[in-house]
Amino acid sequence: MKTTYTYKNKDYTTFRELSETLGKDGIFIPLSISEDALKDLGVTVTTEEESIESVKEHKILTLKIQRDNAEVQPIEYKSNLYDYDEKARDRINAAIIALELQGEEATIEWTTADNEDAVVTAQDLRMIIASVAARSNKLHTAYRAAKAKVEAASTAEEVEAVTMNN
Repeated sequence: MKTTYTYKNKDYTTFRELSETLGKDGIFIPLSISEDALKDLGVTVTTEEESIESVKEHKILTLKIQRDNAEVQPIEYKSNLYDYDEKARDRINAAIIALELQGEEATIEWTTADNEDAVVTAQDLRMIIASVAARSNKLHTAYRAAKAKVEAASTAEEVEAVTMNN
C-alpha cells in the first residue's frame, strides 16, 4: 500500500513529513490519529495499491540483501567460529601466504569470532574458505529459487510469503 498525504496542495509521502509540516503550523498530530481527524485538519489521505511489479522488485532486493548479509556471517570450522567479513578475508589470505612460506607444519594463533584462541595451519585456513564457498553456493542456490518463486507469484501475498528457506 502506498499512502500519500496532501496538505495545502502539497503531497507528502511519509507520515513523518506531514507531521513535521503540520508542526511548523503549530499542529501536533499523534501517530494514532484517524483519517477523519486528519480530514478535519485539511489533510487528504490517498491510498493506492502498490503494483505487483513493485512488490516483486522490493522482495527480490530484500532477498539479495539477506543473502549478502548471510555470506559474511561468521563460519564454523572445527567447533570454532571464524569471521568472514572483508577484513577477515584479507587477514586469512595473508596468513595462508605467511604460513606456506614457513612450511607445511607451520601454525599461527588465530582469534576466533567469539574471541577464543585457536591454533591453525594454512590448510585450516583454506578449509575455512572452502566452508564459506560451500555456504555461499547454498545461499545463492536458495536465492535463485526464491527469486523464481517471486517472479512466478501473481499476488502480493504470494510474494511476501517467499523466503530463502522455503
